Amino acid sequence: MENEKLVCKACGRDTFTTGQVGGTTSQGNIRPIGAIMAVGSPLQMTFCKNCGEVASFKVVKPQNFK
Repeated sequence: MENEKLVCKACGRDTFTTGQVGGTTSQGNIRPIGAIMAVGSPLQMTFCKNCGEVASFKVVKPQNFK
């Protein structure tokens, strides 16, 4: 997704940025279902800088779910 030119489905602009939910602590991280003590992984989002429409979600550390 990084190499393709994104166009916002909501407003038609093409200015995107990324942000992250979660991080070094497990607060905000996505975790495996039923694994209360798992650290999980942050979620990275690519979204339109104009209107905030989210173009993609990415699990930063998918290896934590294997």
